[in-house]
Amino acid sequence: MTTHGRPEACALCHRKVALTFHHLIPKKVHRRAYFRKHVSRDVLAQGIYVCRKCHSGIHQVYDEMLLAKEFNTLQKLAGSQELTRHVAWVSRQKS
Repeated sequence: MTTHGRPEACALCHRKVALTFHHLIPKKVHRRAYFRKHVSRDVLAQGIYVCRKCHSGIHQVYDEMLLAKEFNTLQKLAGSQELTRHVAWVSRQKS
């Protein structure tokens, strides 16, 4: 379920807690020539809502360039072995 276009649960751990917006292509790389030339603004603006613990885990496991080039969809993030362990831990945490 969503509230005004915003999901009620984290896209990764599925906990119903406060959510943050994670740009699938991190804002830090938006100004780089490759992304300005090859990626549309609509794609650069895409993201997912995740809890703070999952969001922190994403950025601890991967740097911005790797996120932008290799882990730029929810499916790729959810399929990541390194991140799966973190998300499993987060899903067992209380809010």
